[in-house]
Amino acid sequence: MSAAPDSLELRAPTSADYGALAAWIPSAQACLRWAGPRVPFPFAAPDLHVHLAIPGGGESHVLAHGDGAPVGFSQHWQAVPEAVHLGRIIVAPGSRGGGVGRLLVLKTAALASRRLGVGTVTLRVYRDNTTALGLYRSLGFVEDPSLSDAETAFMRADAARALAPA
Repeated sequence: MSAAPDSLELRAPTSADYGALAAWIPSAQACLRWAGPRVPFPFAAPDLHVHLAIPGGGESHVLAHGDGAPVGFSQHWQAVPEAVHLGRIIVAPGSRGGGVGRLLVLKTAALASRRLGVGTVTLRVYRDNTTALGLYRSLGFVEDPSLSDAETAFMRADAARALAPA
């Protein structure tokens, strides 16, 4: 990453961004874990925006320096009236470990909770993704055992208290 993470901003993805994003997904297993079973692998980068469409509405975001290449991607949607759900969170391989993931989650959660007028942010994470689990816990997310399973943890956070806008 060429500039400081705090100069990164969320914006809507462009077709070029989807091309970059496609390069971050190296295998069918990685695609399934990141995007779910509706996204085929391999996929054509120009079709990725169609595969990632959220039934019932939602928004996609890239984290980038202005119009530059993306370093992160996220989506949000309202699954229940009182909460916004974050999903398909991914950081470019070359940008991992430098605070980009933290900034991506903070900015997406702040934007989504403000736009939807909700105070709770939720997400789901694979239990073996210890880096992501640690990040989410450090941001104030706690597991909801009633919605978790052996493979994934369903987590929630109070948007106003734990996820102060970045």
